[in-house]
Amino acid sequence: MLYSSVSAQEQSPYVRIAKITVDSAQLENYKSALKEHAEAAVRKEPGVLTLYAVYDKDHPTNVTVFEIYASVSAYQSHIKTQHFLKYKSTVKDMVKSLVLTDVVPIALEAKQKVSN
Repeated sequence: MLYSSVSAQEQSPYVRIAKITVDSAQLENYKSALKEHAEAAVRKEPGVLTLYAVYDKDHPTNVTVFEIYASVSAYQSHIKTQHFLKYKSTVKDMVKSLVLTDVVPIALEAKQKVSN
C-alpha cells in the first residue's frame, strides 16, 4: 500500500512556492537572472511545467515564484541542471532570505494561448 501511494505522489504535479527577499541594491540584477533562469528551465526541461515569478507592487524586493513540476523527480532533475546552478551562483549574494513551501493544488486552471 505504501508503495502505491508513493508512486501516485511521484506521478502527480509537484508544486512549490518560493518567497524571496532580495537586496534592494541588487533588485534589477536579480530580476534579470531569475527571468533568464525561468525561460531556460521552461524551454529546456519537459518536467518544468510552470515558473511564474512576481514581485510585490508596494515592496518590490519581495519576490514570489510559483513553480509546477510534472513530478518530484522532475524537480530533483531541475535543481541539478546547468541553468539552475548558474542562477543559484549568480544570485547567492543578492538573496537576503528564501522560504520554500511545498503546496497541494486545489485548482490549477489556465486558458490555453490561441495562436493565429
